[in-house]
Amino acid sequence: THTHTHTHTNGSAAASQIPVGVCSLGDLGESKAVEPNTSELFAGTTRCHEAAADYLGSFGVPYEVVGGNHDLEGIDEFATDEENLAVYLKCHNKETPQFCRQIAEKTLLVGLGSTVFRDAKYTSHEVTVDDAQIAWFEELVESHPAAEGWRVIVFTHAPPMGAGLRVLQKNHVVNGCCWLNHSSGDITKKYIELVRKHRCIKAWFSGHFHLGQDYEDSITFPAGNNRGSCVFVQTAVMRSGTTRDGRQQSRLLRGTENGFEVLSVNHAKGGEVRLDATITYTSDNEETAVAAHPSEDYDHEQFFSAYTPSDDGTESPPLPLISAPRITTRPFPSTYHPYPHLILALTRLQNLDGCEIEYDQGTILEDAGADNVVCWWKLKCGRVLGVHEGMVVEYDESTLAPLGLVVAKDELAGRKVAVVDSGLDAECFMSEEVGMEGADCVDQDLMEQAVILYDDEGRVTVVQPNEDGSYWRKIVRNKMIRMKEVRREKAAKAFMKSNFGKEEVDLVSSWGPYVTTSGTAKNTGVEGLTLKK
Repeated sequence: THTHTHTHTNGSAAASQIPVGVCSLGDLGESKAVEPNTSELFAGTTRCHEAAADYLGSFGVPYEVVGGNHDLEGIDEFATDEENLAVYLKCHNKETPQFCRQIAEKTLLVGLGSTVFRDAKYTSHEVTVDDAQIAWFEELVESHPAAEGWRVIVFTHAPPMGAGLRVLQKNHVVNGCCWLNHSSGDITKKYIELVRKHRCIKAWFSGHFHLGQDYEDSITFPAGNNRGSCVFVQTAVMRSGTTRDGRQQSRLLRGTENGFEVLSVNHAKGGEVRLDATITYTSDNEETAVAAHPSEDYDHEQFFSAYTPSDDGTESPPLPLISAPRITTRPFPSTYHPYPHLILALTRLQNLDGCEIEYDQGTILEDAGADNVVCWWKLKCGRVLGVHEGMVVEYDESTLAPLGLVVAKDELAGRKVAVVDSGLDAECFMSEEVGMEGADCVDQDLMEQAVILYDDEGRVTVVQPNEDGSYWRKIVRNKMIRMKEVRREKAAKAFMKSNFGKEEVDLVSSWGPYVTTSGTAKNTGVEGLTLKK
């Protein structure tokens, strides 16, 4: 469970008048069987939510909870998300997935919860806030402006894209579930746009990554980062069995006369408390002044995070790994980078920061899959691609936050990367196939380019964009669909065993939809997978 206790105090209030509350950031139970004599997943069940309600209620103060990606995972008990959500709300005495509480004068605590699991379009572990909640939240911040003195503190399970918080490339990035509504296009950007527009949003707490609070980018600040007036705060987990880095922590939000403090509670050290940041509202309430408090706990190199580009416009010599003659590079000094200790780690590894490649066209990277290659480039259409940890990753063009995996290490190893113009020569393709006569035409796009992987042996891969123009691959699908697919594979093995005595079989699954650029459906086989080489 990602949980932080928050209090908000007025400097002159008596102790008995200090409002105190608890907010859980969701994922209230284990996504596995934890009870004897059953294989049922515990997360999302009635028993899970009843146990969580008992625990959160035991503090003896009001509590709130926002739904995480596992909180509707009671798939053995409930047939639909709607049924699961109804029990979740009932157990926690909630009328809606969202909440709003006024904790002090003109100070609101606001939460938004995930409402989709079975019906997820892609991975079920994307944190999806429904349209009704988003509209409610937008109306709330519009009707409580900073100019009138309002302050809003937000709680969600996952952070919004653009928060700049530490994420893990090999988990949440490649699976497309880092950010709120990660795969929802314009909706994904909606949250950071609201933060930029409405200066009443002063802080945003999130969990989701199961990472501790001992990283400099576990809190990010607004100054110079186009994040409005908001401080984004990563919250860890309390229990040893659910932490990814061994840290067991929660956050304490403590109000002051002119702002608030963010502290860490270390549950592995008997509740030891550490002051992390002091936030002070300016006189006009439009900005926040932030003081970050250093700690020796930050002095470590554990958990190299996902790389995030940063564009500062300076010039430096080209990277030694790049051979194309028309390339210049722009480094990312740590003063501008949202992850300053990440820059230090990169410098130690290869004595360079990640660089933007500026190019005309042609080969832009030699041996792109080599260790320690870190760079990025913009396509003419505005899309941003980069190489990190031997993978090609797409980044959001506005926030430069990582979106998802484009090319994995197995496909990039030993390959070069080229980008060439493809739109100027686009012409209609004349088909002579019976029944398909005529022209397959596309509008000429002067900004169109082809991203190409190739090697010296002549193996060439064109990395085609998705229909919406993005490049990152929505590979991980809905958990309900994947469970059915696994059952079908088990049925196939059972069939081969019962009918032919085969204990071991060479089994693969096939999916669509695309294996060719042809305008006629002819083949469905994939060489080396469903077809023998």
